[in-house]
Amino acid sequence: MFEKVLFPTDFSEYAQKTLECIGEIPGVKEIILLHVVDATHPSKRGWIHGPHIEDAKIRMNEKKEYLNSLGLKAKTKVDVITEGEVYRTILETAEKENVSLIVMGARGKSQIKDLFLGSVSTKVVHHAKTNLLIMRYKLLEGLEGVKHEKFCPMIFQKVLFPTDFSEFSDKTVSFMKDIKDIKEIVLLNVVSKGETEEEIEENVKEAKNKLGKLKEKIVREDIQVKDRVRVGNVPEEIISTAADEDVSLISMSPHGKGWFRELLVGSTTCAVVRRANRPVLIVRTR
Repeated sequence: MFEKVLFPTDFSEYAQKTLECIGEIPGVKEIILLHVVDATHPSKRGWIHGPHIEDAKIRMNEKKEYLNSLGLKAKTKVDVITEGEVYRTILETAEKENVSLIVMGARGKSQIKDLFLGSVSTKVVHHAKTNLLIMRYKLLEGLEGVKHEKFCPMIFQKVLFPTDFSEFSDKTVSFMKDIKDIKEIVLLNVVSKGETEEEIEENVKEAKNKLGKLKEKIVREDIQVKDRVRVGNVPEEIISTAADEDVSLISMSPHGKGWFRELLVGSTTCAVVRRANRPVLIVRTR
């Protein structure tokens, strides 16, 4: 399913937590470890990136050995860019290596709180042409400050799939039902339109009927399927339902006839990825 995975890392704590989860990805066999050294801003002291590059190579080899110990094939790549942007190097590497999935932490070394998505991750979300898994972690506040608790165990066990009943959504459901690690799928449609109470009730009724038909397409003896209809703001209801159902993953299509149409200019998908407190998989069906 996701045999070849690209994992860009900035060596932050969040990236390390994400690396520890990679073995949970269904079908993973090979990992491309990528670190991008951003040398686009000249220093008055001249070339100062030499030590960073050498340190990066040492760290990457350590991570390669860790992945090898899990029985995974790993390849390391340290790229130095003097122009352009980090996210473009990530996307170019994904295309060149023909990976089936990019895995990234939701944030990096910046001090921005976990509510927000890191700038590099945000741009990859907007422009990636392959499947993308953004990892999130629960926050634990203790005497020593904030700690990150992994969502790793069985990431794909219980999946929330929001749908707007578009062709892209149907294809994403077909893609997800073939992932054997999934034991439960929660189908969700959020009714966000209706001028009167009667119109809302009619839209809810229609959504329930469509979800029922969608359930029938997910035919697998070892998978449980639930359907949920919510009324309100779409991103808020998706995030709320994910918490209520305690899902291990939110899976979304970036395209559709309604919610997901405006991916490149800020969409429901981006809003959920930015604010969700659990992993989000963006499925790019061809």
